[in-house]
Amino acid sequence: MGPLKGIKIVEFSGIGPGPFCGMLLADLGADVIRISRKDAQGMENKFDIHNRSKRTITADLKNKESVDEILKLIGQVDVVFEGFRPGVMEKLGLGPDVCLKINPKLIYGRMTGWGQEGPMSKMAGHDINYISLTGALNAIGRKDSNPLPPLNLIGDYGGGGMHLAFGIVSGLIHSLRTGEGQIVDSTMVDGALSLMSFFYSLKEMGHWDDQRESNLLDGHAHFYDTYMCADNKYIAIGSIEPQFYKELLDKLEIDDQRFLDQYNKDLWPELKNLIASKVILKTRSEWEDIFSGTDACVTPVLNMSEAKQNIHNVKRNAFTDVDGFNQPSASPRYSVTKPEIKHNAKQVGSDFDEVCNEFGLSKAAF
Repeated sequence: MGPLKGIKIVEFSGIGPGPFCGMLLADLGADVIRISRKDAQGMENKFDIHNRSKRTITADLKNKESVDEILKLIGQVDVVFEGFRPGVMEKLGLGPDVCLKINPKLIYGRMTGWGQEGPMSKMAGHDINYISLTGALNAIGRKDSNPLPPLNLIGDYGGGGMHLAFGIVSGLIHSLRTGEGQIVDSTMVDGALSLMSFFYSLKEMGHWDDQRESNLLDGHAHFYDTYMCADNKYIAIGSIEPQFYKELLDKLEIDDQRFLDQYNKDLWPELKNLIASKVILKTRSEWEDIFSGTDACVTPVLNMSEAKQNIHNVKRNAFTDVDGFNQPSASPRYSVTKPEIKHNAKQVGSDFDEVCNEFGLSKAAF
């Protein structure tokens, strides 16, 4: 089992970043008990990866008797986290003040988009809205295009769920050392800004232009971009360092002297066109063979189906088949306490009896 074995966590069911946080913690061995609304029963299936390895119960959070039993449960666990708008948990009688009074060692995680306070704190939003305030969304895309939504990886998952998991584990270490619980306030805007720290640093040093496709890492450089191959598939080139760049030119059979002035931005558009004219002459698999085993930093751009078959991913067991669902494996990896996927997502409420019996809760109150 993973390094969080023995840690008990209550997750109030939500969507996106909250459940992802719970998945990360469950993958690492924590016993995550997800509380869903009673009318949510039957809404999910085993392919909902957010809820793998978790136990599941249902409750009526507007029923005082149910809330009292939930508080009894919270008094026996290490962590509770929720993803509601500010003030919702307080109205339900499940806010951090109440919970920490019952369980002073408790880590109480809160996931919001805008934060617990501020002029936008009670407004609705999604990943695209949160990252639009951070500079991240404006930086992604081609110069002549609208900003491109980078899936919901930056706000929801990187800046949201993963930051909350990091915050919870850090708070848990403090609690285990001192006996002092606390609130972890994880905000997707804050988390996305944290992910943007490096680019704010580059801008301050004069190395970053706020215009899309004008910089080293945003697709402007000829040695850091994607290129179409003869079969309409793509390769990714990331040959930043001089020794890797030299190998790139060798494998592309380019001996044009202009390429030796690697960091001359004025030349980048012209050099990019020249590389594109080379790459289009061979298929992606041909380029993959040419660059295999080299340090040129050239790789095929795979879709999700291809990623499951990629030899490197296969050899590293980067995907795990659980009951017919071949899914990304638990991460990160440890030398001793090995994470595992216990099971796929269960039908909502299926662990109700077991959890009530284990924690001495009244089934009738729910």
